[in-house]
Amino acid sequence: MTEKERMLSGKLYKVDEELKKAHIKTQKLIKEFNSTEDCTTGNDILKKLFGSVDKVYHIEPPFRCEYGTNITLGNNFYANFDCLFLDVNKIIIGDNVMLGPRVCLYTAGHPIDAEIRNSQLEYGKPIIIGNDVWIGGSVIINPGITIGNNVVIGSGSVVTKDIPSGVIAAGNPCRIIRKINEKDKEYWETQKNEYYNLSEANGSLLTICD
Repeated sequence: MTEKERMLSGKLYKVDEELKKAHIKTQKLIKEFNSTEDCTTGNDILKKLFGSVDKVYHIEPPFRCEYGTNITLGNNFYANFDCLFLDVNKIIIGDNVMLGPRVCLYTAGHPIDAEIRNSQLEYGKPIIIGNDVWIGGSVIINPGITIGNNVVIGSGSVVTKDIPSGVIAAGNPCRIIRKINEKDKEYWETQKNEYYNLSEANGSLLTICD
């Protein structure tokens, strides 16, 4: 196996010339993305950067990642300022996912044994995020974590264990606070209807441009 193959399979690996070249190429694209002020140009750069992106996505610069090619984004993805993805293994993100500012996704890990760690051997475990997930600002998601569908992660959380679908979770370490229920839906449906009724009454219904 090559070092890249070992890296993506979750085995111990070392950064070789192939990985160094890939990293340098990625950092050039990121520098270009972070310096552009044009949304269309920025999205074109992201298409080159990521392994796979769907139809609608927006990332506020600055943004950083390790390789980019190990990142898969679903449809209608949004990331606020200053997010960081260490994608030495796969980061797979579903549809309708929103990230607050300074969200960090870490697939990279290092051996607990100091002697082995100091030999520059490292490893990575994938991060998988489902559909309809909102992750608050400054959340850290550690290697090997899976987050289900319809989840809210409170700001400042450190996610060290998998989070099931349909819950609000927060804290360090991140824990389930409660399930998302019909009362939540009813409350926010009421808020949405109030918004649209008010907008129509004022003759100023807002639309979101692409």
